[in-house]
Amino acid sequence: MPSSNLYIGVDVGGTKVLGGVVDESGKILKTLREDTPKNGGAELNKVVADVVLELHKEFAASGVCITAPGFISSDRRTVLAVPNIPDWDQRDLASEIKELTGLSCVIENDANAAAWGEAIYGAGKGISHSIILTIGTGIGGGVVMNGQLYRGANGCAAEFGHLRIVPNGELCGCGARGCFEQYASGSALMRHIRDEIAKDPSQSPNLLALGDGSVEGLKGAHITQAAKDGNTVALAALATTGRYIGEAISSLSVLFDPKIVVIGGGVVDAGDLLLEPARKAMLATMPFNGKHPLPQIVAAQMGNEAGLVGAADLARR
Repeated sequence: MPSSNLYIGVDVGGTKVLGGVVDESGKILKTLREDTPKNGGAELNKVVADVVLELHKEFAASGVCITAPGFISSDRRTVLAVPNIPDWDQRDLASEIKELTGLSCVIENDANAAAWGEAIYGAGKGISHSIILTIGTGIGGGVVMNGQLYRGANGCAAEFGHLRIVPNGELCGCGARGCFEQYASGSALMRHIRDEIAKDPSQSPNLLALGDGSVEGLKGAHITQAAKDGNTVALAALATTGRYIGEAISSLSVLFDPKIVVIGGGVVDAGDLLLEPARKAMLATMPFNGKHPLPQIVAAQMGNEAGLVGAADLARR
């Protein structure tokens, strides 16, 4: 097939393989989803290839970018280490997928891809220096410097969730203590909710009733709705989460000097109830306070499409 301006992004996670054809304007033309096989490895490669080839049949794509939640080599060819996917570590995945599909292929960290999508087509569009934080169960992100995605010497840069912000703090799954994602992720928000309920049990019934009556039954959307309705427990928990975000951003700002910091992930649906505490905490903790230029802190715009769109665009580069 002749070359085109269409590229395929494929987001691979522990439960799903989601592919999408994206044009040069960032529009997703079609998606296809399959389950991630439990055995990973060659079986997963076949599922990825089948998704790519099925999309390629209808849309003549020029290349593909596979994203995964792990460490990717700086040449964008090898999965160095990826959690929750068996038999994918230390594989030259770019070559393996090219052999199966006939299409040129690159590999990218999923948070980097989402960050790139937001930087090129979303809230960071037209800004040459930006940081994107993706806040979900954990915290990921990306750095754009001089209009280029910064990957680091080994392809492992921008693992912001494991920036240590509290000495000897909560134990993280990475083995360290006090990591950023233990204080500002969606999972951490639930711990803050428990803490606030302990301080003010009278506010808990209205909040817990939004779920199944337990803290475990609450979702981020419940907390956001409760906060918008004025629930003091939800407001305080979001404020605590925002404070940790702002404190981390002040440190990141003196490292990278971004023009803008884009916050993505489900928690950003809370809007200024989360972002205003972050802005205040950044201002209060910024080194050289009053002298160091402050980045804007804004909400992401691309939502769940950022990863596929970013991946497809990275396949072009």
